[in-house]
Amino acid sequence: MSVMRSALLTVLAASVSLTVVASGQPARSSRFDVLITNGRIVDGTGSPWMRGDVGIVGDRIAAVGRLTGAGAAATIDATNLVVAPGFIDLLGQSEFNVLVDSRAASKITQGVTTEVTGEGSSIAPVNDRLVQEAAPSAKHFGVAQDWRTLDDYLRRLGERSHPAINMATFVGAGGIRNYVIGKDDRPATAAELERMKRLVAEAMEQGALGLSTSLQYVPDRFASTDEIVELAKVAARYGGVYFTHQRSESSRIFESLDEIFMIAERAGIPAEIWHLKAAYKANFGRMPEVLRRLEAARARGLDVTANQYPYTRASNGLDACLPLWAREGGLEKMIARLNDASERERIKKDMADSAAITWENQWYGAGGGDGVMIASVLNPDLRKWEGMTLTEIGKAMGKDPRDAVMDLVVADRGESSVIISIMDETDVQTALKHPLVGVGTDSGAQAEDGKLSESNSHPRAWGSFPRILGRYVREQHLLTLEEAIRKMTSKAASRVHLTDRGILRPGMMADVTIFDPASIRDVSDFGDPKHYSVGVRHVLVNGRRVVSDGVITSERPGRPLRGPGTK
Repeated sequence: MSVMRSALLTVLAASVSLTVVASGQPARSSRFDVLITNGRIVDGTGSPWMRGDVGIVGDRIAAVGRLTGAGAAATIDATNLVVAPGFIDLLGQSEFNVLVDSRAASKITQGVTTEVTGEGSSIAPVNDRLVQEAAPSAKHFGVAQDWRTLDDYLRRLGERSHPAINMATFVGAGGIRNYVIGKDDRPATAAELERMKRLVAEAMEQGALGLSTSLQYVPDRFASTDEIVELAKVAARYGGVYFTHQRSESSRIFESLDEIFMIAERAGIPAEIWHLKAAYKANFGRMPEVLRRLEAARARGLDVTANQYPYTRASNGLDACLPLWAREGGLEKMIARLNDASERERIKKDMADSAAITWENQWYGAGGGDGVMIASVLNPDLRKWEGMTLTEIGKAMGKDPRDAVMDLVVADRGESSVIISIMDETDVQTALKHPLVGVGTDSGAQAEDGKLSESNSHPRAWGSFPRILGRYVREQHLLTLEEAIRKMTSKAASRVHLTDRGILRPGMMADVTIFDPASIRDVSDFGDPKHYSVGVRHVLVNGRRVVSDGVITSERPGRPLRGPGTK
C-alpha cells in the first residue's frame, strides 16, 4: 500500500492542484497533459464499465471520472471507444526483438504496453560460452551482445535501446543450468547447485520477477523437481514468483500439474502455468479436469494460476520434433548425431513412437508431417520452405519428412521454428472462460517492415489480444468485455507484482489502450501472418502515445520494470 500512496503523492505534487468536488467534477483550474474524454471506461478490475474521462499528468493517471471543464495540453476524444489499462502480455518473448526493432510494432498495435518474458532461458545472466551460442542470430540482426548480467541488460534497455513498451523478465532456471553445467543430462553437483542459487539471487537483486522453467526443452528438462525447488526458494526469499512451461502438456499432464503444485508448496512461492493446453488428439477434452485440479490446489492454499494464447496451434523450434536424447549436449553434438546414418534411423523410429513418455513427442502428437509447418528460418537459403508443412517439404526433397526435419535442423543449425497443430478449440475456449486463466502471446514482437519482417511467424504474435476481444467477446459472447480486460490487465499485473499498472486509477502509471469494440479484430493468419491487428486507436505508455489514430508514432517511452528483489 505504501508504494501506491507514494505514487499518488508524486502525481499530486507534479500536477497543477487537482481538486475533486462532491459531484466528481474537478475545479476548472485543473490542467492535464493528456485528457481522454467521453470514453467507455473499463478500469481493469472486472467492474462494469462507466462513461467518463481520464486525466494524465506526466507518466501517471491523475483523475478518472467526469472531468468536464478541465484543461489539457492534448485531448483524445474516445466517443464510442473503450478506454482500458494497457494490456500486459504475460509471455511476450521480445527481450531480443526489442533490441532489433524498438517499436515492438505487432504488440503495440494489439494494445500491449507491458511485456513479461524470460521463459526457461532468459536474456541474462550469460557467460562467454552462451554469448557465442547466440552469436549467429545476434550477427544476423546486427545486435551487439554487450551485456552479461541482468542489470547490464536492463540498463541497456532503459538507457540506450528505448523500446516502445515496458519490459520485465524472469530469470530462467534453464539458462542458469546452461550457464553452470551446459546441456548435459545429469544432476547438478552440490557445488554447482550452490553456484546456480547464487546466480538466481543476483538476478533477483538486479530486477528479475522470479524464477521460470521450460521443462519440455533442453536443458530445463534435465532438472529434477528438487533442483527446481531449491532455486525457487531463492526467488521466494526476494518476493518472486514461479512461472513454468510445464514438463508435460499431453499424456502426463496430471503428473506435471502435481510437480508444479509440489514446487509451489515446498518453495512457498506463487506459481503460474504458461500457455496452458491439453496437447495432442489423445488428450483433447482433458481441459475441464486440468482446471478442476487447479481449483483444488487453490482450495488447499496454493497460489497457482495459468495463462494461454487463443489459438489451436503452438510454435517452437523445429529441433523439438527430435527425441530428447538427440538434443542432449548442445548444438554440435546434436548435429553430429543427425549426420550419423545409424543415429538417424534411431531418431526416425523414436519420432514414430506413439507411446513415448520420456519426452513430449510433438512430431507424432501433431500428426506427423501434415501437422508441422515451417514458420521461420535464419538461413535465407531456406526461406523457400517457410509456410510449407514437412510433408510438403519431404515430397519436394524426395525423402521421408522425418529426414527433411533433420536436414533442415542441420542446415539452419537449430534456428528454424515451426507451427504445430496440437490443440482443440473446445479446450481453448474452456480455458479462456475460466477466471484463473490469463493471456500471453508466447511470441516476440514482429513487424510488417524491417529486419523482423524477413520471416514468417505465428499469428499469436500479431493478434492474440484483439482476437479475444473480437472473436470471443464481441462475436461469440464467450466472456464479458470487463472480464476479458481484467485478464489482460489487473490479473496479469497482480501475478507478477506490478503494483502500479493494470488498473485505471489515480496514481497508477499511465499505460492506456483505447480501442473500438465494434471493429477490433485480428488480421494475421497462418497462411499470411504479417499483418497488424485493427481496431486499436490509441496506445499510451507511461503517458506518451505510441499509437495515435491507429498509426505507430516515433515515441519510445517504454521502461525496464524491475522485480520485488531490487535493492
